[in-house]
Amino acid sequence: MDFIKQYDWAGLITNAGILLIKLVIMVLLYFIVRSLGIKIIKHLFAKFEEQHSLTIGRAHTLRSLTLNIFAYILIFIFFVMVLDLFHYDPSALLAGAGIVGLAVGFGAQGLVSDIVTGFFILLEKQLDVGDYITVSTFDGIVEQVGLRTTQIRSFDGTLHYIPNRNITNVSNHSRGTMQALVDIKVPAERNIDETIHILQQVCDETAASLPQIKEGPNVIGIQELGTSEIVIRVIAKTENMEQWRVERVLRKEIKTAFDRAFPKETE
Repeated sequence: MDFIKQYDWAGLITNAGILLIKLVIMVLLYFIVRSLGIKIIKHLFAKFEEQHSLTIGRAHTLRSLTLNIFAYILIFIFFVMVLDLFHYDPSALLAGAGIVGLAVGFGAQGLVSDIVTGFFILLEKQLDVGDYITVSTFDGIVEQVGLRTTQIRSFDGTLHYIPNRNITNVSNHSRGTMQALVDIKVPAERNIDETIHILQQVCDETAASLPQIKEGPNVIGIQELGTSEIVIRVIAKTENMEQWRVERVLRKEIKTAFDRAFPKETE
């Protein structure tokens, strides 16, 4: 009982309550500042995008990176404020960071490499949000470029988180026009001149109906010769990400034209 009585429990409870209230207020302030900061950054980038000749993908990339940096800075400030609330000198922690840094230096090399590589990726404009890229064994659409990782969404819906240091070779399929390529197999005994004429007619009609086509489509000619069939290639230049649609339309229209011109082959 004497052990219990020697403590000022009322004072301890009061101090604990004050600390808890301050901590709750700090947490609320963190979320308020975070929410306002995100809104302000998005608003500023929307105005910046209107006033400057930035592509949508580039604007989204820079906005994503700015939000990323803002989040890290805000978390650091919140962490320092919590330390100060519990009367722990943040400067002592920062002073000890040099010793800790030596201990974890080798482990932190990957983090530093991620940040440096991410910086050069943005500086050299290797990719932007919305670009269709291939990195190592992954391909898909860039959803976010951060300080540490780049997020790529595959066409099956899988979201890949790739450390920036692993992005060594990038194939960007969203720069300039893309190419739609269709190889058509036809029987070797079919009249080749008539077949090419029909194909070019289909190409011309498709070009007139699809504004996504920038050049062509054109019949390049015979790609392969076989004993029973030949392969004729058709190529068109299209807008980014529209090459697959153009290929599908061409295949459908070619099939329809062949059914009309060579009905016996479909019976």
